Amino acid sequence: MAKTEISKVKHEIFGNCVKIANDIVELWVTVDFGPRIIHFSRIGKENIFYEDKGMSTLGKAFDVYGGEITKLYGGHRLWISPEITPRCYYPDTKPVEFRETANGIEFIAPVEGINHIQKSVTIMLDDDKPTLVINHAIKNCGNWEIELAPWALTMMAAGAVEVIPMPVRETGLLPNRNLVLWDYTAMNDPRVYWGKEYITLRQDTSVARPFKLGFYNEAGWCAVFNKGQVFLKFFEPIAERDYYPDEGCNFESYTNELMLEAESLGAVEYLEPGEWANHVEEWALYEENEVPSNDETEISRIIAKYI
Repeated sequence: MAKTEISKVKHEIFGNCVKIANDIVELWVTVDFGPRIIHFSRIGKENIFYEDKGMSTLGKAFDVYGGEITKLYGGHRLWISPEITPRCYYPDTKPVEFRETANGIEFIAPVEGINHIQKSVTIMLDDDKPTLVINHAIKNCGNWEIELAPWALTMMAAGAVEVIPMPVRETGLLPNRNLVLWDYTAMNDPRVYWGKEYITLRQDTSVARPFKLGFYNEAGWCAVFNKGQVFLKFFEPIAERDYYPDEGCNFESYTNELMLEAESLGAVEYLEPGEWANHVEEWALYEENEVPSNDETEISRIIAKYI
């Protein structure tokens, strides 16, 4: 039986990282900043996550913390929802502590000085499967109650094709789904396909215009195809739709000319001082050279191998 190995490595761009690997998959987590899961791949395969190797910032519009501007970086990160400036855009540029625990390895960011919150990410990789569990945690380190929802964002590399399941509950004359759109979202954008059972969203490096959608994902999963691999993100809908941010979204997806984001959200919580909010995702990564078209029969056939 294989065993999960943890080692210190150095990324050519992002500096010191912790590598977590078994014989099937590997993850690299930054510790000079973040934490960001900057790399995830099958052994010997390309990274399926987006890496901003130019180390660009989000621009002067997000210089909201006294000269230190949030950087794009890429990979997987933990934020807080709803997306409000300046709260969301606290720069994750400081060194990260990490420690092995009984359940995996925990990465702990410094307390955010103005927001008075602390973020941590605990990764539990299966010893002999391409699967892992990630617990995202946010602590209220302040002196008063705060309202927030944990928000787990995964930035997928260029060329990604995402499959998102639509709600299929039979509700007769009543609606069975919601759809939330942003002011820059065009419903006739050619990168998105609105099916009956699935939505597909395709990253296109030739289209700079951003696109974003959100809804209450009752099935609790999405799948992203790229680089001969399929990335599966699972999350548990833990509350009724009304308890989620952004008009009832527990799932959102965004794309532009650089990457595609698959985002799950926890329910809104009211944290007293010292309390934690937790949000759990499960991931899997399989070899898959077939990328589904917009044909829903074909999508179902491919997805049935994994869901």
